[in-house]
Amino acid sequence: MTNPVCHFEIPVADMDRAIEFYQRVFGLELNRQMVDGYEMAFFPRSDDQAGVSGALAKGDVYKPSQTGCILYFAVDDIDEALRRSESEGAKLLYPKTDIGDGGYVAEIEDSEGNRIAINAAKPL
Repeated sequence: MTNPVCHFEIPVADMDRAIEFYQRVFGLELNRQMVDGYEMAFFPRSDDQAGVSGALAKGDVYKPSQTGCILYFAVDDIDEALRRSESEGAKLLYPKTDIGDGGYVAEIEDSEGNRIAINAAKPL
């Protein structure tokens, strides 16, 4: 099996704040729902596109952390994504770094205290 990950959930403490952060930093719309008694906000999803999607999730089993899994968000312009994240109060944890054929990567602390990564291909 290739690409075995099919869904992720990012723990949040304040759903409104987290939705605002992710929508502003990544320029996308999240879809808020209740699932099994948990408050969630789903990222856009397309079954005919590469990649995986998931949700922000709030509840007793969801604890924001810098020490768990690190999710990588693909962006077209890493510098612009870092500017937007900074304007939303994110803390830079790992500066923009050239990773060769993988493009550029940086890591930030989101509005909830999670460590996430931002990845962009190099311009052609």
